Amino acid sequence: MTETANARKIAFATFVRRALADARTMRAWSGTEVSRRTGVSRQTINRWVRGDWASDPEAERVVAFCEGLGLNPAAAFTALGWDRATTPPAATTPPPMDPDVEALLRRLVDPNVSDAEKFHIRETIRYLAYRPTFPVDIRNNTKEAG
Repeated sequence: MTETANARKIAFATFVRRALADARTMRAWSGTEVSRRTGVSRQTINRWVRGDWASDPEAERVVAFCEGLGLNPAAAFTALGWDRATTPPAATTPPPMDPDVEALLRRLVDPNVSDAEKFHIRETIRYLAYRPTFPVDIRNNTKEAG
């Protein structure tokens, strides 16, 4: 293994470890919960943490891991030593963001907002993001009283 490849593995493993530590402390997520929320298997995440991979991680999985944790995939790509030409289009051109979502994001990074308030914002967002959706016809089949 080349020195550069080894350095990339160490850098990416460090990135993944920090992301997992933040998920544990900020969101109280276990490894299983991180896997569920990101769609990346625990085995894959564990290999990334150990730097135990023969070929580069799949870009789609890296993006899914980052997006599931609310991280910018560019940071992971930098750790992997990937240049911008190899980033997936979805990672380079995000869709326009709703103004209400932007307002929530500003509050989450505002140092004047308490940790308790930030916790409630995150929990509400998490609830809305992962709640089950109902089939359209259930919502439209309301019965009138009387």
